[in-house]
Amino acid sequence: MTLQGFFVAGPHDDGDAVTGHHYEMASQDRTRPQVWAYTNALSYVAGDEVVLHATSTAGEVRVRVSRDGLVPDLVLDRMMPVDFAETTNECSVTGCGWPEVLRFVVPEGWKSGVYTVALTVAGHQSEHMFVVRAGQQKARVLMLLATGTWCAYNDWGGSNHYQGIIGPRQTDAAHEVSLLRPWARGFVRWPEGARRIPHASPLLTRPRYPHMEYARARGVSKKYASSGWAAFEKPFALWCEGQGIELDYWTQHDLHARGMPEGYDRVVIVGHDEYWTWEMRDHLEAWVDAGGQVARFAGNFYWQTRLSDDLLTQTCWKVGPDPVSGARRSTYWDAPEVGRPAVATMGLTGSMGVYAGWSRCAAHGSGGFAIYRPGHWSLRDTGLGYGDVLGASARIFGYEVDGVELGLRHGLPFADDPALKGSLEIVGMSPATTLSHHTSAADRDLFIGHLDAEDTARMIYGVVNEETMGRASRGNGCMAEYRRGKGAVFNAGSCEWVNGLIMGEPTVERVTRNVILGVWG
Repeated sequence: MTLQGFFVAGPHDDGDAVTGHHYEMASQDRTRPQVWAYTNALSYVAGDEVVLHATSTAGEVRVRVSRDGLVPDLVLDRMMPVDFAETTNECSVTGCGWPEVLRFVVPEGWKSGVYTVALTVAGHQSEHMFVVRAGQQKARVLMLLATGTWCAYNDWGGSNHYQGIIGPRQTDAAHEVSLLRPWARGFVRWPEGARRIPHASPLLTRPRYPHMEYARARGVSKKYASSGWAAFEKPFALWCEGQGIELDYWTQHDLHARGMPEGYDRVVIVGHDEYWTWEMRDHLEAWVDAGGQVARFAGNFYWQTRLSDDLLTQTCWKVGPDPVSGARRSTYWDAPEVGRPAVATMGLTGSMGVYAGWSRCAAHGSGGFAIYRPGHWSLRDTGLGYGDVLGASARIFGYEVDGVELGLRHGLPFADDPALKGSLEIVGMSPATTLSHHTSAADRDLFIGHLDAEDTARMIYGVVNEETMGRASRGNGCMAEYRRGKGAVFNAGSCEWVNGLIMGEPTVERVTRNVILGVWG
């Protein structure tokens, strides 16, 4: 396939949409129309100074800043001079190092939210974003943006925590990733006609990944559907706006450095919150124990990270030994040496199968949560009964889900994990697996295959054999209520819950309203 726009193939790209590596990058050609920018921080509060850094070959650039929403609110529109600055292959790790081109102070009147930065020259446009966090409570509900996962997946410049152009052969993923670079295409604004991840390929054929095929053909980040404001939080926020539900905003980075803001009794997390620091968990757990309520419509609670003191660099040692020893080393939360199982915070974990609805991983399942406790308060006025399935038409169960070790008694599931810090009531669940099964070479998946199951077996059980592979690959995703301390977490452990809102599925909408606005219990 031909790469479009400013996308280039990695040094060892094989040309395949799934196994290959392509990424967006500024061109060194000074005659080519282009403009790129980033801000000096991820979030700001009224009174803070936003500093914009940029490079362009045009000399003069139009910059427009808008608060994103059903009708974007334009708050800044001006022309500014921008010079060309070169970009190195290490920019994903070290930052781009471009010169400052604009400063402005966030006024008191700007509402909390995600603000997009559109930069335009003749022949090219790019986008960036930053967050204006809540300085004081104005809305009843606070949205906690999954910025740790945004950072992990952003591949602008060639490298993220999954693939990269780092190392002697320029083939290594990055242990460290910088915020001082643009967001990859698809992270700020959802591409027109783009596919979401869940997909059931015909049985006995090699699994396909239509979202990656789309990305390769259209010059969009390979990870556009896995993370970013546009994929998950934005459609949820737009649905809330359409329902008249106000939200304030806070990032995981703010949670790490500042703890939870005062005044909120309910926080919502949406989409894909795979990456957390030790400090983020400390602050959230303390808030829940004191009586806070977390409405989590997200999946894949999985990796531990570290953040630099200035919050601009994220570290995650996913492969190879971590040079930082001790319990806080950045690695897989459920690894025995970490000593802090994921279920303690959210009641569920990404290590219970995790994949559903794509590859050959429960891809031909129901696509929704099978209901076991229809009398739960979250299901009020839905009409759902025992054995009914929630959200199947919108395939809300996927592409990565969180579950728990459990057993069945008299037709009801009960959690069976000693790491839980309170009671867990399972409302609904469906199967998930890390193992992409196959019958022959003709339907073997070259992307997921058996490697993820092997990694999970090795990290949790210390050895890969038939027994540990079975334990690591068989699991579930749950919708559950977790009570710890004086507070609670309602955990619909699935990345794709938001697709039920995108498609206007009435029962998913009813449950969402019950959880974010209703009385719990």
